[in-house]
Amino acid sequence: MSKPNGPLVSFVFLLVFSSIFSPKLVFGSVPVHERIIKRPDPLRHLKHYNDGFNVTNKHYWASTAFTGIHGYAMAGVWTLCGVYLGIFMIFKNSITSNESSSSWLTVHSDRYFLLLFILFLLLTLFAIIAASFVIAASQISQHRTKKLKNTLVKAGHEVTQSIRRLITAMTRMQYLLLPYDPKTSSRLNVTTHRLGRESRMIRNFVRNHEHSLDAAIQVPYIAHLGIASVNLLLLVAALVLFLLHWHPGLIFIIVLCWILTALCWVLTGFDFFLHIFAEDTCSTFEDFVQEPYNNSLSSLLPCMSSRKSEKILTEIGSTIHDFIGKLNSRITEVCTTMGLSEENFEMLGFKMICDPFSGAPDFNYEPGDCAKDAIPIGKIPDIISKFTCYKQNSTEACLENGKFLTEDASNKALAYSYTVESMLDVYPDLQSLTECTMVKNTFSEISLNQCKPFRASLLWQWASMLSLSLSMVFLVFTLILKAYQQRGRNFSICSIFPNKSNSVNVENRNVQ
Repeated sequence: MSKPNGPLVSFVFLLVFSSIFSPKLVFGSVPVHERIIKRPDPLRHLKHYNDGFNVTNKHYWASTAFTGIHGYAMAGVWTLCGVYLGIFMIFKNSITSNESSSSWLTVHSDRYFLLLFILFLLLTLFAIIAASFVIAASQISQHRTKKLKNTLVKAGHEVTQSIRRLITAMTRMQYLLLPYDPKTSSRLNVTTHRLGRESRMIRNFVRNHEHSLDAAIQVPYIAHLGIASVNLLLLVAALVLFLLHWHPGLIFIIVLCWILTALCWVLTGFDFFLHIFAEDTCSTFEDFVQEPYNNSLSSLLPCMSSRKSEKILTEIGSTIHDFIGKLNSRITEVCTTMGLSEENFEMLGFKMICDPFSGAPDFNYEPGDCAKDAIPIGKIPDIISKFTCYKQNSTEACLENGKFLTEDASNKALAYSYTVESMLDVYPDLQSLTECTMVKNTFSEISLNQCKPFRASLLWQWASMLSLSLSMVFLVFTLILKAYQQRGRNFSICSIFPNKSNSVNVENRNVQ
């Protein structure tokens, strides 16, 4: 027992060093089966993007953003029409006097004052409802997007904490083994530094991208809230000016509503792009849960293949299993050498050491399956100290008290015992990192519980924005008709119909 099998313990750390934390495993294999996306790519002259979900590919972003072309195109057409209409009206007013400006449209629209007012009220009501839906939908989508972001960030923090626990344990192992196995201690030192770099890289990645994600969530929310709020203010102002019949103010409101409508169409296209991106993201998460090693995300995540991770964990389990088995064999040998029965030896404090790994061929980690009277590996130092002959004591006194281990042998045994104990303490973290358990659980939770409401909220946001854009288009046309209708006429405040005397004069001028 004084000479535990050091090479077996060293092999554990060699496996950790050479396999689990190798930089080659930071990137997974190229996915064999993935959902191919086919969309026009404006960066390739509208040739189709034929590839999978890849947030690091500019062509993916370009093709996905291009799905909102209906909104962007409508905003462009609407803006150009507004510019042309403004130029036309300025040119017309510069060559036509107010006295002769009444047209066929103005004369015939006189018969529809009530109809135009009812149409204006209906469109205003519809626009107010749509703007309210936009505000509500943007708040819901912001909340659900934040929840999804927090889930991903939390997973990143958990991975970082697991790596930090491994670093702490391996630093302890490194100093324990330094006097007895400098080679393994040196390898542990290199591995610890690599783990530190990985931990800092993940921590910096999470911290930097957390701010970017917060901005990406907050900016669209502020844009939707601002556009919808200004829209509501303009609708109220238009209603007031509609009833006050202040022609210059109505023209000013029409110009503002025209600009706002163009912005609404831009957001409509942007919302459709967000909806498509959410569909791609959730579909990829769902595919990852089903096929974690043949997926578009495999090239971005530190997950090794299932076969390789099982092989690594089996070798580590086998090594520790053999090491504890040899310790138990030494206990039996000591019993035989000292001529003690197993019962008498147990009275001295020795029992079989708990082996938390099952036997061949899997060597699964099952700490709960140890016998009730088995000694946990963490209790070995207490037992060894009972049989250690320290240097301040004489050899004869030690032998009389049954202390047959030299202090040097005891220290070496304690070093290896503490090392194995530290390895077992962090084995669940090691297993989780090797099998990518935290990543799989996170994506599974998102795909099962968050994706459906997340996609629904963005779809609702797009539909609300589309409704607001359409209602504003028809409302602007209605306001233009009203502006034509009230030119050259006198209205009483809050009156729908013009004063009769003024109306007759206008009709007479047009007849002449």
